[in-house]
Amino acid sequence: MHRMEKVIMLALAAALIFAVLVLPNHPAVTGWSALNSFPLELPVILLLMIVAGRAWGVASLLVFALTCVLFVATFLKLADYAMFVAYGRNFNPILDTVLIGSGIGLLRDSIGTPLAVLVVIVAFIVLVALFWLLLKSLVVWTRLTIPPLARIGAMISLLVFGGWAVADAGHDLKYKRFTIDPPGTAWTSRLIVEHGVEMRDTAVDLAEFSRAARDDVYADATGLLDLLEDQDVILIYVESYGRASFDNPLYAATHTATLESKLGPLKDAGFAVQSGWLSSPITGGQSWLAHGTLSSGLWTSNNGRYNAMLASRRKSLFHIAQNNGFRTAAVMPGIKKAWPESVAMGFDQVVPAAGLNYKGEPFHWVTMPDQFTLAKFTDVLDEDSRADFIQIALISSHTPWTPLPDAIPWEAIGDGTAFNDMAGRGPTPRELWKDHDNVRDAYRRALDYSLQVTFEYIAKQGKNAPLFFIVGDHQAWEYIAGSDSHDVPMHVVGPPELVARLNDWGWQEGLIPGGAGRRMDTFRNDFIKAFTSSDTDAHTDARKAEGNQ
Repeated sequence: MHRMEKVIMLALAAALIFAVLVLPNHPAVTGWSALNSFPLELPVILLLMIVAGRAWGVASLLVFALTCVLFVATFLKLADYAMFVAYGRNFNPILDTVLIGSGIGLLRDSIGTPLAVLVVIVAFIVLVALFWLLLKSLVVWTRLTIPPLARIGAMISLLVFGGWAVADAGHDLKYKRFTIDPPGTAWTSRLIVEHGVEMRDTAVDLAEFSRAARDDVYADATGLLDLLEDQDVILIYVESYGRASFDNPLYAATHTATLESKLGPLKDAGFAVQSGWLSSPITGGQSWLAHGTLSSGLWTSNNGRYNAMLASRRKSLFHIAQNNGFRTAAVMPGIKKAWPESVAMGFDQVVPAAGLNYKGEPFHWVTMPDQFTLAKFTDVLDEDSRADFIQIALISSHTPWTPLPDAIPWEAIGDGTAFNDMAGRGPTPRELWKDHDNVRDAYRRALDYSLQVTFEYIAKQGKNAPLFFIVGDHQAWEYIAGSDSHDVPMHVVGPPELVARLNDWGWQEGLIPGGAGRRMDTFRNDFIKAFTSSDTDAHTDARKAEGNQ
């Protein structure tokens, strides 16, 4: 290889390593400004390759090890970026690997199976090519031959830059603070360390969570929920319904107007109405974590905690209802595959998408309009003489928010084919998501549709209607919602004497939330206490005393 060719190869190899080291992991720092900080790891890596080059056996091991480290760092940065866009947080390998499959599924539903398969194949090829290029780039620098004196200089420089990088990382990680932050940055090394520490802390957290899940004050309690007196209870989750509906001007005018217009018919039907705030463990997605938090009384803020909760055999609110005379069910139009974890949640019956007998066309990922779900779920429940305790997870306000259904006369719903024309109209997800303003407007209209049909359905129930709890699962993605708030509304609608039992929650009358906010994991125990005549506080104290013995 000619001298100039060698120089070009060395420069290209260094440029690739430089690009990997400055690659951002967050949308907020994406741009040319990422090139402004010099990565201290770059001279360390290049000098290490030069120094180790004479001992090929050692060099080959170092090359492979460093290639793996750089590849992992790149993967973590890309995964962080995706997670910050979708959920407003970084990627945790212990908890979030399961989301890769979910993401591929959403991609398939959005752009079709052939294109989704092509995207996955291309991504795999790119990752393999990146690994190979990193490997070759490091090898190029091991083959650089320099005079003995220069090699000694390289060793000294390696120690200097290595110490410099360690000092910078230690300063930023707060292991060792310096008066002045060392110039340059070793943030890629810091990122790897931070992820490692987070994984260690996650393992500890999961162990502690598992112990907390087993400590249930209601584990052996009897006679609970007796004040409901065979009253049906329906818990309705509204997808992506958060504080932005009241705080963001893009949505507030529409959503508050809808809620205010629906209050009159509810009052006319004899219902009492209160609304307040719950703090959800998540934003942007992963609705099952909010469902698990509310029903279990445990802060299931990630998939690890969720799985630990399921494995703990802790009694959910549905177990409690089941054990105290209620028939429990989950109506889940978004479930299209097997849902084995539902066995651990306390449901007598699970109604997935196929079980609702919808004959119309799907709305891309959304299997059926919320109005159909609300109109038809009672028709597919098994015969049972017990009072109902039912969870319904509505999905019309789930991404991709196109196409959007319209509310139609309830008597015209039929088998769902009345919605077919709506399912075929509007932009495709790919077309809609090219413009963020259009996406936000579609979200506004989708959520408004869900709110309209939900409260219309409730107002229709009349005498002997269930006690309804309508709650958002989580706020939409930050760039849609305009904030990273975890607050979600909960509306309680039902017989006045039952709704009055929640007066000490301090919530506001009507459909506009107000009063003190509460964490979502407090709902299970607060609900049990509100509708149980026995002294649950004394029972709780007895369980704590027993646990301390």
